[in-house]
Amino acid sequence: MEKMMIEGGYRLVGQIPISGAKNEALPLFAASLLVDGWSTLKNVPALADIRTISRLLRQMGVEIEGEKGTVRLNAAQVHSCEAPYNLVKTMRASVLVLGPLVAKWRRARVSLPGGCAIGARPINLHLKGLETLGAKVELKHGYVEARADRLRGAKIYFDIPTVTGTENIMMAAALAEGRTILENAAREPEVVELAKALHKMGAKIQGAGSDVIIIDGVKELCPVEYRIMSDRIEAGTLMVAAGITQGNVKLLHCDLTQMEAVVTKLREAGLEIFPDGEGVKVIGPVNIKAVDVKTLPYPGFPTDMQAQIMALMCLANGLSVVTETVFENRFMHVSELRRMGANIRVEGGKAIVRGLSNLTGAPVMATDLRASASLVLAGLAAEGTTEVSRIYHLDRGYEKLDEKLSQLGAKIKRVQE
Repeated sequence: MEKMMIEGGYRLVGQIPISGAKNEALPLFAASLLVDGWSTLKNVPALADIRTISRLLRQMGVEIEGEKGTVRLNAAQVHSCEAPYNLVKTMRASVLVLGPLVAKWRRARVSLPGGCAIGARPINLHLKGLETLGAKVELKHGYVEARADRLRGAKIYFDIPTVTGTENIMMAAALAEGRTILENAAREPEVVELAKALHKMGAKIQGAGSDVIIIDGVKELCPVEYRIMSDRIEAGTLMVAAGITQGNVKLLHCDLTQMEAVVTKLREAGLEIFPDGEGVKVIGPVNIKAVDVKTLPYPGFPTDMQAQIMALMCLANGLSVVTETVFENRFMHVSELRRMGANIRVEGGKAIVRGLSNLTGAPVMATDLRASASLVLAGLAAEGTTEVSRIYHLDRGYEKLDEKLSQLGAKIKRVQE
């Protein structure tokens, strides 16, 4: 098992590209199950989660060529509609195969998902949506078993906006008979991109990006070639890296229009963020200002950036309050930041952070994907050496983050524990 060693106190300077978005790539891989023939995805990031869903699809019979950059997928010879526990337990997004399997192959047997331990994240909304479309759904021995001769369009209301739930049911409804209306749907850019890709496959989808999505089912879809957008969470993480080190960094392939809530808060904290040619320039302040943050579904501040901005607030002037409303167990990084000297008090869904002049390096342990990023960020600014263990969490969602930071001047390396 590997850990990351970070010697803090080095200013980040230079330019670096933003990789393709993990949270768009995963549903697009699942969407390959909806068509016969070769689909081509471009700008695919090299991530552990991509390797996991590739293994999952291959064991179902999907042909896959390439694992980085450009990937081709062909689901014409699917021979298994089962997603086993040994793969699904490591990545919750594996549940995205459920809708496409039932819609195209009439059946699915999918293990209840695992992934990061940041909260319950039940899939009841996925199952309720499939049942409303006419599928027979049962839970047996830790698996979801679903069957349907053909799904039929219906009106579905999500009790809370759910990204993977919206994506799963949108994919299923694309091949359902008649019209499906999704109300209180998730509005994230990744949902919009999936809808665009499905439209290019021949689906009829309106309203993606709003809270009401209308899908008119078609009999079949065709293979597609689609380029994955840049990862807005990786971009936000690298912005914080520039800010926490008083750096001067240019991010290539960065779309500010998808990051308004994050950029607004980082600017309030004193970071300069502005378009610069084909990229976005980020300049960190000498003195970080304390800001309050509340996570919300898009277009609000993303829960996937909560841990990173908390690391920034640990070094801000003043008191900040970070409120988590999306996941009930997403403050697991707090105890590790405290090991580095951070002054953080948790009260229910709020973390009260009193900024300090410095953090100190310490051995810390990553507990989930975004928590691991926050510990790396803190380590970049801390005095001395920080050891981050369990970095396999980091590799699930960041493409060679240590190499990118090294290119910007960070003193960071991987070693075997």
